[in-house]
Amino acid sequence: MKNKKNKPSSWPRWLSRALTLLLPLWLLAGPALAQATTAANQAAAQVAADQPEMADALRQDGKIYVVVLVLVIILSGLLLYLVRLDRKVSRLEKELNS
Repeated sequence: MKNKKNKPSSWPRWLSRALTLLLPLWLLAGPALAQATTAANQAAAQVAADQPEMADALRQDGKIYVVVLVLVIILSGLLLYLVRLDRKVSRLEKELNS
């Protein structure tokens, strides 16, 4: 096994490749997927504005705070997991390279 002293990059290789491929496609697809404002779209928007939405109903009942709290807990847990995993992988890479 060769002992290579590569500089650690701040982005994983697969993520930079995915962004390189998907970013131009996303930028080109934006105008193609944009909807023109028509009378039918305006009428549908007016009907939707007249009816209460789920977020409004949850806010009135006070349950929106529970939803937000659950989302914050889940995202915090995922972030903590990723940070710990990154530290473990970095430690293993250092052990492998030394």
